[in-house]
Amino acid sequence: MSAKLRRSGLFRTALLIGASLPLLWTAAASAQSQDRTVEGRVGKLEQEMRAVQRRVFPTAGGQVLAPEVGPTTPTPGVAAGAPATSPVADLEARVSAIESQLARLTGQVEENGNRLKQLEDKVAEMTAPPPLPASIPTTATPTPAAAAPSRPTVTAPARSAPAPGGASLVARNEQVAAVERPSTGNAALDNYTYGFRLWTAKFYPEAQTQLQATLDKYGNDPVASRAQNLLGRAYLDDNKPSMAAKVLYENYRTRPKGDRAAESLAWVGESLIQLNRLKEACLAYDELGDVFAGSMPASVRDMMAKGRVRAKCGA
Repeated sequence: MSAKLRRSGLFRTALLIGASLPLLWTAAASAQSQDRTVEGRVGKLEQEMRAVQRRVFPTAGGQVLAPEVGPTTPTPGVAAGAPATSPVADLEARVSAIESQLARLTGQVEENGNRLKQLEDKVAEMTAPPPLPASIPTTATPTPAAAAPSRPTVTAPARSAPAPGGASLVARNEQVAAVERPSTGNAALDNYTYGFRLWTAKFYPEAQTQLQATLDKYGNDPVASRAQNLLGRAYLDDNKPSMAAKVLYENYRTRPKGDRAAESLAWVGESLIQLNRLKEACLAYDELGDVFAGSMPASVRDMMAKGRVRAKCGA
């Protein structure tokens, strides 16, 4: 091969290499730009997910609990010989899918929060003390006629006459004293069990006192969820549905992961039905179905179904 031909071949090779360099630089710059775009989207997703977690999984100390996420379904492999997309394109597709899921989750959280706020407002309205009548002044100004008389007359009760119901009160106290107090070494559980035994024996006021004392002393113990749920039922059995609704709802609100949270929400619906607050009862059942759809016991699910019929939910 002559020197002239060799020089011509080298010149063409150099020309091709020089022409391809700008294309390589352009592709690299495009990849870097795509990486920065995806990185920004991932950063935004992380911020939004943390915000959602703070609303859905808060703890008493303000920390964030990680949601229970099942194992990720493995991605099927690519068959041999099939064309593969670039890693950046795959990542963009995955980020887009996550963004769509996050948008749906955020909407669901806002909807549940709105429903919960409505239920809280109704319970607060129901348990608020009634206002004083306009005819009764809130402050009283002493008058000369209201001064203590110079010779007060005091009527003493006759000592020979026993107080009405005295004998029955003594008998009741004896029956209450006969209820056995457990002693297993677990103070929190023993206190709850004693309240349960009083409730079973239909000593509802005594059960209410015992269960409230258990909550005051062992409010952070796992048994507290059962104690407050039973306290609400003791009020309901004592013909105090308004107080029962308040106590039961507070148990669900403050202990949403407690072992009686779903049951308490079902009894909130029952209390509201007894108060003829059917619309609010339906709100309680809606909340129960949304939050505990796959985890409520069969007895609670049956109670919810019957309660929705009685409250005419969806009618």
